[in-house]
Amino acid sequence: MSRIGKQPIKIPDKVKVEIKNSTVFVKGPKGELTQEIHPQIQVDIEDNVLSVKRPSDSKFFRAQHGLVRALINNMIIGVTDGFSKVLEIVGVGYRAEMAKKMLKLSLGFSHPIYFAAPPGINIDLESQQKIKISGSDKALVGLVAAKIRSFRPPEPYKGKGIKYEDEQIRRKAGKTAA
Repeated sequence: MSRIGKQPIKIPDKVKVEIKNSTVFVKGPKGELTQEIHPQIQVDIEDNVLSVKRPSDSKFFRAQHGLVRALINNMIIGVTDGFSKVLEIVGVGYRAEMAKKMLKLSLGFSHPIYFAAPPGINIDLESQQKIKISGSDKALVGLVAAKIRSFRPPEPYKGKGIKYEDEQIRRKAGKTAA
C-alpha cells in the first residue's frame, strides 16, 4: 500500500467536497478548487472522512494513489487555510512596489518589470524587499513565486537577486589577486 495514499483525509465542517465522474470539487471559505483525477481511482466520502482506493497494485496505480490523495489534501488545506510563499529581494537598489494592482520590480535592468497576478493569487508587499504571495491553489502559488524569482535569480558571488525566504544560497569565492 502507498503510505500516503492509504491515510484518510478528515474534511472540516466548513468544507464541501463533491465528486462527479472523475472530477473532484472542493468548496470552502477561501474559494473553490477542482481537480481531474484518473477515472479508475476511487474516492469515497463517509462521515466527513475521505479515502482514496486504487484498482490494482500496478506501479502506475500505486503512484496515482498517493498523488490523488496528496492533491485532494492540498485542495482541502488551500480552501481552509491557504498557502503562501515569501520572496526576499537582495541587492542595492533592488526593490518592489505595487502599481495599479501590478507588481513593479526594479532589479538593476534598464527598465522596470511589471507582473500581473493571475486570478486567485494575492501579492502583498511586507516591505520593499519582501513579497508575500498567497492563494488557495498550492501549485499556482508556487508557480507564481518561481516566475517572479526567475526575473533575477540569486547569483553565487554576492547573493544578489530574488530568493525564497528560507533559501540558502551557496556562495563562491571571488577572484583572488596575486
